[in-house]
Amino acid sequence: MGRETSSAHVDTAVFLQLREENTVLKQENEELRRKLERMNELLLKAQRAQFGQSSEKRSYVMPNQLGMFNEAEAEQDHKAPEPTEETLTVKEHQRKRKPKRTIDELTEGLPVKEVVLELSEEEQFCESCGDKLKRIGKKFVRRELEVIPRQVNVIVYYTATYACENCEKESGYANLYSVEAPPRLLKHSLASASTVADIMVRKYVDGLPLYRQEKIWEREGVALCRATMANWVIQTAQTWLKPLCRMLKKHLLEGRVIYADETVVQVLKEDGKPATSESRMWVYGGGERGGRPIRFFEYQPDRSGKHAAAFLKGYTGCLVTDGYAGYNQVTGAVRCGCWAHMRRKWRDAMPKGATTATSKAAIGYEYCNKLFALEKKFSKMSDSVRKTARQVKVEPLLEAYWLWLETLDPVPGSKLAEAVTYAHNQKPYLSAFLDHGEVDISNNFAENAIRPFAVGRKNWLFSDTVKGAQSSAIVYTLVETAKANGLHPYAYLLRLLRELPYLGRNPSQCDLDMFMPWLPTIHAACACPVSSKSSGDL
Repeated sequence: MGRETSSAHVDTAVFLQLREENTVLKQENEELRRKLERMNELLLKAQRAQFGQSSEKRSYVMPNQLGMFNEAEAEQDHKAPEPTEETLTVKEHQRKRKPKRTIDELTEGLPVKEVVLELSEEEQFCESCGDKLKRIGKKFVRRELEVIPRQVNVIVYYTATYACENCEKESGYANLYSVEAPPRLLKHSLASASTVADIMVRKYVDGLPLYRQEKIWEREGVALCRATMANWVIQTAQTWLKPLCRMLKKHLLEGRVIYADETVVQVLKEDGKPATSESRMWVYGGGERGGRPIRFFEYQPDRSGKHAAAFLKGYTGCLVTDGYAGYNQVTGAVRCGCWAHMRRKWRDAMPKGATTATSKAAIGYEYCNKLFALEKKFSKMSDSVRKTARQVKVEPLLEAYWLWLETLDPVPGSKLAEAVTYAHNQKPYLSAFLDHGEVDISNNFAENAIRPFAVGRKNWLFSDTVKGAQSSAIVYTLVETAKANGLHPYAYLLRLLRELPYLGRNPSQCDLDMFMPWLPTIHAACACPVSSKSSGDL
């Protein structure tokens, strides 16, 4: 009996040890499976970033794609007639060509200069009778585009002086009169409105860094160094353009909807920070439905939400943002989420070849696609009508979406888990647009507004000083707002730099309102000459 009891205890101990080892192995196996899924997701993301499409207009999900593999069974028909040689003959197929733009469309809005080719005086005689020829008309030959390189001139101002001869005869003293010279753009400087506007447009619209502009000036015979150009831009922006930007901010905060985003900018000489550290350029934009398109850029040393809270202090409209938690510090505004970011989360979680039948992330992605399809139909509606349409058509779709979301139990740490967590955390913000017809469902407006800055940053890479970064924000505000309102950036800046110095250093709000880019007078003088038909790559 003693030996049997001892043997039973040994068997129990071995069993417990094996069960414990089995549990540990299962846990290790589950952890390795999660890591493998995570590695596959990262690999898929890298492949998609390098080889996949960047546009979100097309859907990755094709619910009917699997039907191609059972097409034979689906289309089978025993009574279908056998083909003959005549029925098998395929008619020649000719691909429809895309309509080419006409010359009139390509050159619409450009000035036209006629050149009439005439005979010389010696040739204007008839070969038969010798009588002088008479011009009776002209025949069209061809059209050409002419490019006239810019010219650099030195303008020397003099003021004419006048005297009253009659007073001089009567009293012996002449009354002298002279013309008042236009105000300087910058003291003790060769800078003119046209020069500084050209430098600004080349850098902030065309993305030409100052060191490249320095080479261009050199080829044109002007030794204008980049340090001088930087000083001109900074001093002009801080002295004359900054008050106008403050007025644009005032108008922006009066709107019902503001879209916000931010991106990285590097400033080399910033107190308390190494040159390699990252700062932020924030952008705030007013929607197209407000009638006053505004793009406002603001430089800040970091990404703290306190900067957005300070900028939007007292604002009570709707604020559309991505999922960054820093925007939670903004009080008073109605926070609205971005469904484009939500859709990206589902797309990133979809494995290769995913369909709604094989991937839960694909189902979430398809929900977002349906939402965007409905919103596209509502885009031309008024705010009140769109709000009603959303409550009728969109709200049931979202209810089904949130119910489906509750059924998901993703593997922790996976991309699917990230998408589910994002959806749960952003639910109140993603649903806020239902009560506000003036709000769009995505933050693409702000992302598109900040894209020119990100593209330009690839060329000029960094700002040297904080003043430079702040001045860049001022110029970007004006040129991007001008573009949003259909103005030519150079024409708008030229008008501002020519006329603002007449108002002095402290212009009134009434005076500054005369330069708002949506005014008809500004449009008449600065409207972009290139029509929408002829814009784009040729």
